[in-house]
Amino acid sequence: MSVPLSTGSPAARPAPRRRRRPGAPAVLLLPFLVLFTVCTLIPLGNAVRLSLYSEQRSGLGFGGVERIFSGLGNYTAALGDPAFRDGFLNLALYCLLYIPLMTGLSLLLALLLDSTLARAKRFFQLGLFLPHAVPGIIAALIWMYLYTPGVSPVIGALDAAGVQADMLGTPVPAVVNIALWEWTGYNVIIFFAALQAIPREVLEASVIDGAGPLRTAWNIKVPLIRPSLAMVGLFTVIGSLQLFTEPMILHGAAPGVVTTWTPTMYAYNAAFERNDYGLAAASSVLLALAAAALSFLVTRFSGGRSGSAKGEHA
Repeated sequence: MSVPLSTGSPAARPAPRRRRRPGAPAVLLLPFLVLFTVCTLIPLGNAVRLSLYSEQRSGLGFGGVERIFSGLGNYTAALGDPAFRDGFLNLALYCLLYIPLMTGLSLLLALLLDSTLARAKRFFQLGLFLPHAVPGIIAALIWMYLYTPGVSPVIGALDAAGVQADMLGTPVPAVVNIALWEWTGYNVIIFFAALQAIPREVLEASVIDGAGPLRTAWNIKVPLIRPSLAMVGLFTVIGSLQLFTEPMILHGAAPGVVTTWTPTMYAYNAAFERNDYGLAAASSVLLALAAAALSFLVTRFSGGRSGSAKGEHA
């Protein structure tokens, strides 16, 4: 005969509920929100405010400078300037070359490092990452030295072999080469870390099913690291739109790199050479809108691909 448990017994007592502290998430997010507001929202708002005004000099220039409200005048001036539009065209050509080359090369090197045949992985990881540790200005100066005919030993060796190489005459491949040297190793580390996180049981199952190394890499590893591919793609798009240091260093040595070769160089030229801060702010806001639109498209596309990949593996 079973004896019913008393209501006061420990087994019959409900587990105590933990009290939720509604202020804890706010406290944890507060440092990020403060930094985001100070470093992003306030400068962006100030740029929008500056873009709505233009400066006008009265008389012969002796009457001072008067700031007047111009509305969308600076935006129409930037969009109507062929130099600003040509900057986006150069940027598009740069992205068409750089993003596929960098992503493909980084993924290939990461897959090679993750293979069972790789040796001295730590050494190669360090060697691939070292170019990223070099500041962009120093890297651009080094490559400008290697690109300059009559000075570069590489160009001299190619000329001696009968190969004509004029890297400064074709600035887009020259800038792409510098960016590849700087960022490939950084993205290799990201992809390699994602590959190391793949459960070994999945890879062992593919080997048991008879999949070779190439099929395992393409059909198993690459789909499982699509979130990392999407993150690298998003950061690469944003970084490409901010291209400034490398072409700015090459300016003067490369005849094809003008002071408005990219949108960021156009904004720099408008602000610090023409002293037109309204036009510089308007071009910066337009560039920020383009970056936001491209980031949304990359996130939307990569999110859909990742979701479909999960559905296939499920």
